Amino acid sequence: MAALVVPLAVCAVLVPFRASIVNTNVALVLAAIVVAVAANGHRLAGALAAVSAAVWFDFFFTQPHHRLTIAKAADIQTAVLLLIVGLVVSQLAARARRMRVIAITDADYLARVHATAELAQSAKTPDVVVAHVTAQLTDLLGLRGCRFEYGTLIGHPPRLEQDGSVVWGHRRWDVDRLGLPEEEVELRTFGQGRFYGRYMMDPMPGTFPSLQARLVAVTLADQAGAALDTAGTG
Repeated sequence: MAALVVPLAVCAVLVPFRASIVNTNVALVLAAIVVAVAANGHRLAGALAAVSAAVWFDFFFTQPHHRLTIAKAADIQTAVLLLIVGLVVSQLAARARRMRVIAITDADYLARVHATAELAQSAKTPDVVVAHVTAQLTDLLGLRGCRFEYGTLIGHPPRLEQDGSVVWGHRRWDVDRLGLPEEEVELRTFGQGRFYGRYMMDPMPGTFPSLQARLVAVTLADQAGAALDTAGTG
């Protein structure tokens, strides 16, 4: 809504002063509006703001006024540049916002792994680590439920592999396109190559955890396996 309405509102405010304002200055103001919308919205919002700004600039500030036609070559260039700059800026703003989200997410993942590693070193029993990882997996992957089965391999459920992929039967499941399967997914736990059990994860419908999140889940399960192995050999 802001992408469509704000450029129109700004043009309406500036119309009474168009006799004293150079069109290039109006275009700069509208470009700033596009930047603001793109920085606070998404890529589509920025693109819509750019198109809206170019249309209303043409309608209100190029001759003949109040028509979507442009008589002067200089005004055509300004309108086209406004549209191009707006589209480019919206792409850059969306990319910068995505990188900021990735950085924040990476910090969260690192904190999870670090906290679990510290717990694995200080916990008196491996059950504490197993329970901690259960809670972490539930939150990290958006699960409806999660439990740990000791030394059990019954059935052939979908399986989260070490590389973050999901295998179901003899084929890979496209998590990025289909989300996690809507039934329990196993994540096997090993310590020094020895199988100790598996996490049985019950995904929420429509859950699409990123590959990075799935790799963190595998790392957390490995830390639980390491704690179990230490207890078993200690």
